[in-house]
Amino acid sequence: MKQTEKKKIAVLRGDGIGPEVTEQAIKVLDAVADRFDVYFEYCYATVGAKAIDLTGSPLPDTTLEACKHSDAILFGAIGDPKYDNDPNAKVRPEQGLLKLRKELGLYANIRPVTTYNTLLHLSPLKIDNIKGVDLLIVRELTGGIYFGEKGKSKDGQSAYDTCLYSTDEIVRVARIAFEQARNRRKKVTLVDKANVMETSRLWRATVKKIAREYPDIELDFMFVDNAAMQLIQYPKQFDVILTSNMFGDILSDEASVLAGSMGLLPSSSIGMLTSLFEPIHGSYPQAAGQDIANPMAAILSAAMLVESLGMLEAANAIRAAVQHTLEKGIGTPELKPSIVYGCSQIGDLIAHLVADPSEQITLKTDKISENISTII
Repeated sequence: MKQTEKKKIAVLRGDGIGPEVTEQAIKVLDAVADRFDVYFEYCYATVGAKAIDLTGSPLPDTTLEACKHSDAILFGAIGDPKYDNDPNAKVRPEQGLLKLRKELGLYANIRPVTTYNTLLHLSPLKIDNIKGVDLLIVRELTGGIYFGEKGKSKDGQSAYDTCLYSTDEIVRVARIAFEQARNRRKKVTLVDKANVMETSRLWRATVKKIAREYPDIELDFMFVDNAAMQLIQYPKQFDVILTSNMFGDILSDEASVLAGSMGLLPSSSIGMLTSLFEPIHGSYPQAAGQDIANPMAAILSAAMLVESLGMLEAANAIRAAVQHTLEKGIGTPELKPSIVYGCSQIGDLIAHLVADPSEQITLKTDKISENISTII
């Protein structure tokens, strides 16, 4: 008798809408477990503002230990107005995520950006420019100017931030970019500022060496200022974008407007000990508890999670269910869909479609528009 595979998942729901959208992702993971004969053992732990309120720390030791002993981490969102609006707060929710990245060695952030035909009108960009966009941003996450030495002069009239990179840091994230490209359209674009910055010149030289190991992958280069423009004007030219921490932070936020809603964009952070999967949106406290938050980014993050565990068929099943839902005109309010569903209803529907994809055929638009039944 075949033994059911077991995977430990640390679940950090966080603040605001984090718990709501994460709950829907769990529904979908449960559907995956039923269909693909795997057992997910969930370990729930606190992080962010809720953790500060309970323990005084945005990342309690028990939460960190749970993450270290997990096969993957499903993360919601963090942030709370009582900390965001207090410039004197010494302890902040965001410190928990930064510490988590450091402690787990989460060195590479992977952010896919995909446009859906039924939602092209939500983007502020021309439909012809964004139709068919399918790109991946691979961002180095633990080095560069954010983590370099910083300080101020004694008189407070000058300050400095040091950008520091080693070849080892560049090599490990570059390999991820090339491996991702191998399963896509086989193109990597390194975005840097090699005409000005010494660290960028190190990036370019190092990535060129790594590219020799991937002769099937096309490599090109683009300065970051040009890339920022090209990402808006001609986004379909990109397959995998590889870049440093700060440049990746800026470009990935810019790229989020292509899809028309941040509620559709997942991400993963690959680490030395384990990996973390989260929607790119914030905690959106104004919507918390109203059942209006879009859980699709959290659900698509769950797809990336199961793919990282070697379950590609399950990941594709989740993505197909999300796409089918959108094609039927179903969505949460911010998508302005023809059929408005709440956060929990979206979770129920997508989980059902993952559990039994054959029922996509019998999804009756007239019935779901009346909230009578999702599957007939």
